[in-house]
This record gives sequence, structure tokens and C-alpha cells, in this order.
Amino acid sequence: MKTSIAPAPSLFLAALLALALPSAQAQTAPAPSPAAAAPDPVAALVGQLDLGRYKDTIRGLARFGDRRQGTERNRKAIDWIEAQLKSYGCATERIRYEFTPPAPRAPGTPRPTGTGGGRGGPSGQGGSTLFGTRAPTSVNENPLAQPDERLRALNAEQPDPKGGPREEVYCTKVGSSRPDEMYIVAAHMDGMGYGEAANDDASGTALVLELARILNAPGVTTERSIRFALWNNEETGLNGASAYVAQRKDLQGIESPKGSGRYPEPRWLGMVQHDMMMFDHGMPVAHRDSSGNTVTAPPPEQRREADVNIEFQANSRQAEGSQKLAWAFRAANDKYASDYPASVGPHMTNTDSTPFMDLVPAISLRENERGQQIGAGWDPHWHQPSDLVSSFSDKDYLLGLNAAQTTLAAIAKLAGARLQQ
Repeated sequence: MKTSIAPAPSLFLAALLALALPSAQAQTAPAPSPAAAAPDPVAALVGQLDLGRYKDTIRGLARFGDRRQGTERNRKAIDWIEAQLKSYGCATERIRYEFTPPAPRAPGTPRPTGTGGGRGGPSGQGGSTLFGTRAPTSVNENPLAQPDERLRALNAEQPDPKGGPREEVYCTKVGSSRPDEMYIVAAHMDGMGYGEAANDDASGTALVLELARILNAPGVTTERSIRFALWNNEETGLNGASAYVAQRKDLQGIESPKGSGRYPEPRWLGMVQHDMMMFDHGMPVAHRDSSGNTVTAPPPEQRREADVNIEFQANSRQAEGSQKLAWAFRAANDKYASDYPASVGPHMTNTDSTPFMDLVPAISLRENERGQQIGAGWDPHWHQPSDLVSSFSDKDYLLGLNAAQTTLAAIAKLAGARLQQ
């Protein structure tokens, strides 16, 4: 019979300690440091937006007065915009088209509702009725209503009533891996009213220019292409955007020359318009002016609940995709905008996204809902001589900058923006 011999106590304890030692060392040794989290390229890009630069770009456009279509001041503004885009390293092109003015309105016939009388498109105007205080709205067509003599002289030239050739400019950031797909980021550069068209729509044009500057900077790449477009003739009925659609919609996704990997008109994934970005002072209220007269107008200060309005057209053929795009922008605002929130509404109308809305997901960003609020007198500077750089406070400009933060964040994410380390 085989017998076992128990180890001596000292040897037994030594064996236990030997077994336990690796575990004890693992508990006391410092844990390896986790790999540093990769920086968020979207946050880095949004951080490059600056209120001072945004205001300076608006001032640069305001130097050309209201930039009314068909005038020398309009053509000079287009040249200036193209020079800015080229300075950012963004290759520019121009769209050329013929503008035929609509038939003159009969005396006493009201101007069609909307920005510059622009149409609502094949799906109608949209918008909703505001049950509350309303202020009258109109379009100033009297150049002598401008009290500033310098500005009155700058805006004196009138467009040829017969119309004629027109131009608009855009530039393209070519995608690194999907150059055949594209988002369009746009605003209109023309204005009216014999002011400086600072809000309508230098505020949107400056936003697009600032995004073009940041996304075309050295070291920034995007998987998909981005086109930065500044439309002309918005105020006469969305003619510039409509000309672009008519000339280029059938060219989408066609490689030219074949085998080159170049796509003069990449396939549209989404269109984002920016039109009047800054003034959200709230509903008109009755109050006494400095002369003691009772007037109905919005409050003088930006309201605390001001927001960026993101609109899609609920009865367009691309409504489902447009709504998804709008909510993607709302999510970008939630994460990256510094001061003002965003709201989503289904009544996009009367701006340059309208010609696109039945072809591609399309949204517009604005200061107010177009059909409900601007049409009820929420912006007293709309198409007036008072649409001046000096009419807006830093809070107003900050609302426009928050719209820029929203669009830059959303487009950077959707287009696959990257920063070289």
C-alpha cells in the first residue's frame, strides 16, 4: 500500500505564497493608461468659427448696398464673392442664364407672399396662420426712403426692366473617396429694399463663405463632395436656383471624361439653404415709440427663447428624406451650437431650396418660420431701407453664427470630414 507524506508546514506556506503572488502583483500594479481618445474633427472645425469674422464678411457684402439683381453693384458683389472663394483654395465656376422678368403687376395688385415674391414651388407655399398680434409687411420700392445719402447713391441704379443675362458663382470641395456624391450648401447673394441687405441675405451668404473657408483649409478632407453656392435672382422668384436645377440636374453622377474619376455634377444627397439668419425678437407687440405714438412691432432686443429654424416642406416629393435631414441638423445643433437651440418645422417655402425639394432632400435654415412668422411682421427690416449692418446687435449676429455652427457640424459629419494629424 502506497502511503502519502504531508509536506512540512514551512514548505506548504511557501507554496501558497508562490501561487498567490502573481494575483497580488496584478492587483497592486498600475493599470496601463488607456489610449488617448481621438479628437473630434467636427468640434475642431466648429471651433474655428468666429463671431468677428462672420460680422466682417457681412460688412464686406454690405459695401455693395442691396446687391439688387441686374445692376453693377450686383455684378461687383459676385466678383467679390468669387475672389473670397478662390482665396480659400476652392475652385469656382459660374452659372449663366437669361432672366425674363414677370409681367408687371396691375395697379393695386398685392405682391405675392414670400421673399421677393418668390413662389412656393410645385407643392405650394406652405406655412401656417399665426393667431396673435400681426404687424404689416411690405417691400420698399422707393429709393428715396433711404435716408443715408451715400447708400441712396450706391443703390440708385435700377435693373433693366427687360431682364437679360445673369450670373451666379459656386465652388466645390471634392470628396476624397466619394467624389460622385455631394451636399449643396447655399444662400442667395442678391437683395432689395434700398438698404444693405445685411440680414436678407448677407447673413446667409457670409455663413456659406465661412463654411467654405473652414472646409477648404489645408489638412481638411471630406469623403463626399460639398458645393458652396451663392444664388442670384432669389428676390425675383428663385430664378438663379431654378436655372441651376434646369441646367445641371440631368448631369448628376456622370463621370467626365469617362474613367477620369471626375464628376462635374456629383449626385445630390441633400440641399441646405440659408436665408435671413439673425433677427428673432418675437411676435410684434403694441407699445409707444419715442414720440408717444402707439406702434406694433417686435421688441427691440433678441428674445431669450430665440432659435434657429430648420424647415422642410411636408408635402414635397422628398419629404421623408428632407425630414431626416432636418433632424440630423437638429442633432448637430444640440451637440455643437454654443448659444441658441434649433427647432424643426414642416413649412419650408419661398426660398432657393424650393426648386430642389422634389428632387433631393432639401431644408432651409432661417431666423423665423417663413410662412408663419416673417409673414406676420416678425422682422421689420425685411426688404426695408433699415436692413443695415448697424441695425443688428451682437446677439443677432450670434444667432447667425449658431446657424453656421449647426450647418458646419451637420455637413462635416454627413460628408465625412477628417483633419490630418
